[in-house]
Amino acid sequence: MSVTEASGRRPAEGLVKDDDHDALKVVPVRHPWRWVAVAVTAVLVAQFAHGLATNSGWEWEVFAEFFTADVILEAVWVTLQLTFYGTVVGFALGIVIAFMRLSASPFLKAVAFAYIWAFRSIPLIVQLLFWFNLAYLYKELQFGIPFGPGFFSFDTMGLVGAMSAAVLGLALHQAAYAAEIVRAGVLAVDSGQLEAAAALGIPRLRQIRRIVLPQAMRSILPNAANEIISLFKGTSIVSVMAIGELFYQVQVIYGRNGRVVPLLMVATAWYILLTTALSVLQHYVERHFSKGASR
Repeated sequence: MSVTEASGRRPAEGLVKDDDHDALKVVPVRHPWRWVAVAVTAVLVAQFAHGLATNSGWEWEVFAEFFTADVILEAVWVTLQLTFYGTVVGFALGIVIAFMRLSASPFLKAVAFAYIWAFRSIPLIVQLLFWFNLAYLYKELQFGIPFGPGFFSFDTMGLVGAMSAAVLGLALHQAAYAAEIVRAGVLAVDSGQLEAAAALGIPRLRQIRRIVLPQAMRSILPNAANEIISLFKGTSIVSVMAIGELFYQVQVIYGRNGRVVPLLMVATAWYILLTTALSVLQHYVERHFSKGASR
């Protein structure tokens, strides 16, 4: 006699056997509020796009007139130059400062820490104005024996112009942040690999170049790309030094014709376009350095 008969109960009708999974009816989880959020967001986006297309205040004909104007293209080129030089010099100096902080020398650590502390504490606009007015403090720069006679000198007024001061200020400011990004990437590499490389007799410089940096780049690249994009947009602050970069030229043009909104949209479109190009470049560089890495 079965257990069911002994208990006097009958098995429930339509009961599915444990091994008959195909007979189970799968009911998808419903997300009504998700569809509400999608509908609300779609309406808002549609309204915004409709306003861009129909609101005459945007003056798209003025935007089209100045978007590829020669003065704007020249300003974009100046902006790219500031970004390039600031990035190259800033990260080159940042790598040196990062390894100074990782050094076993307390003096080098202290100097690197003081540099990072100072340049992260002082606003960028103050640094730019300081370097722009360097000739007020030092009329000339001499090279020779320390605390002794100089062999030759340079006129500071002619040596540090507006463009040089802008690159110097941007690069020194960028170096403080780049140093911390590089230091964090190096520390992310397992120290056991360096110990193994040292046991094999691999020179220290080769350890850094062939073992540490290729792995550290996976941690460095995302943050470094963010800093480069921030520097690219931050070049607009050099407009206080009357350098003809993108934002400064846009200000000059709308100061003459009074078309503020379309000229600001010209600058916005160029910033978006070039930032997108940098983001695409970041993607391919990251993919290159992530070869062999498990995700």
